[in-house]
Amino acid sequence: MINRHREDTIAAIITPLGVGAVSVIRVSGAGSFQATDSIFVGKGKIANSKSHTVHYGKIVDEKENKIDDVLVSLFRSPHSYTGEDCVEISTHGNPFIAKKILQLLLQKEVRQAEPGEFTKRAFLNNKIDLIQAEAVADVINSRTEASLLGARNQLDGLLSQKIEGLRSMLINASSFVELELDFAEENLVFIGYEELQQKIDRILTEINDLLSTYSFGRVIRDGVNVALVGKPNVGKSSLLNYILKESRAIVSHIPGTTRDVIREEVSIDGVLFRLYDTAGIRNSENEIEREGVTRSREAVKNADIVLFINDVEQGFSNEIYSELKNLTNSDRIILILNKIDKGLKNNLKEGIPISAKTGQGIDALFKALKQKVFINSNYTEKSAIIANFRHYQCLKKTKEYLLNAKESLKNKLSGEFVALDLRNAENSLSEIIGVVTSDDILNNIFTKFCIGK
Repeated sequence: MINRHREDTIAAIITPLGVGAVSVIRVSGAGSFQATDSIFVGKGKIANSKSHTVHYGKIVDEKENKIDDVLVSLFRSPHSYTGEDCVEISTHGNPFIAKKILQLLLQKEVRQAEPGEFTKRAFLNNKIDLIQAEAVADVINSRTEASLLGARNQLDGLLSQKIEGLRSMLINASSFVELELDFAEENLVFIGYEELQQKIDRILTEINDLLSTYSFGRVIRDGVNVALVGKPNVGKSSLLNYILKESRAIVSHIPGTTRDVIREEVSIDGVLFRLYDTAGIRNSENEIEREGVTRSREAVKNADIVLFINDVEQGFSNEIYSELKNLTNSDRIILILNKIDKGLKNNLKEGIPISAKTGQGIDALFKALKQKVFINSNYTEKSAIIANFRHYQCLKKTKEYLLNAKESLKNKLSGEFVALDLRNAENSLSEIIGVVTSDDILNNIFTKFCIGK
């Protein structure tokens, strides 16, 4: 599937459908200039023009009827997004006009691009590696400053450079073992046992460092799941409403008002937090409320952070706190003491004092949330981190093969065993950047893209 129609000229509308100022149609492939010239009337032919130039003219149909005034941007191979001859036609942002121009192109031995096909061709033409190709989708889907920065770093090649460096180290170590096998009859030694083990250990250290960034990278890319938990009437819904600056959840003095989990998202200093307002945890005879409490417990299990909310009136609930520690890791729990606008009372457990009514202490709560996200993280703007599960799996496989190679060395097995494990480790690393990959993996990645990218 990946190489199907690779030589075709393809076209698609690359701007979102809908009324706007401008729409853009991209054409890529060997016949893109000729196809464009067949519907474009300007001062000269696109096929005879220089690369990276813009041309004003009009698009006409087969009867010479004017469709629209346009700007045509010209990019010659290999200096284009796809690495092929490429044209981008900018029209007025009327969906009808863009579709009409695309239909005219599709009548000129041009076919509709498949989802992600422009980026797929950029990868196949060595304009970008597979990590960078996946980063294109992440840049498009970024919803916060932090997720955009992470995706941008990946697109700029930070992770690719790291993986390529590890791959070079691995090839270097592997080459000595392979060389010894080639000269096995001469009993030549090109690398000592300890030196080879040290090389493998250095690579393993780097891989472990990358693997340790996955949890943080996933949070930066996908957001943080935060469950708001506590007894009924401690102010969970009030806190949600205050953070969102709108009345999203019903607030009432009647216990058990929240019967289901309410999910909302908010960006705090560039990090996406996904807030889950849960039903108050208590024993209830009401079947619907009991189901709500069950869903609350599930939300706790799936949460990255749990805000355990108590208030100055009801005091600290040791019973619920014990249950939470059984449902999740205790270091994920942040203790909150709400309703301090009513005055602090004695004998209350330690927690961040807030008022969901007045907003007092909310900044301290936001600071605590961010500290939980960045704890044990040395992340900087130039850090290479793992945020993609496919990359994580490949690194895990690489680590396993390297550990097998170390075990073979320890047991003084034949060099063939060590060489095989090192070769498999190299293949796993190469799979991340796309040096070694399968059609199924590529199709799975690019079909998740939108049409036009």
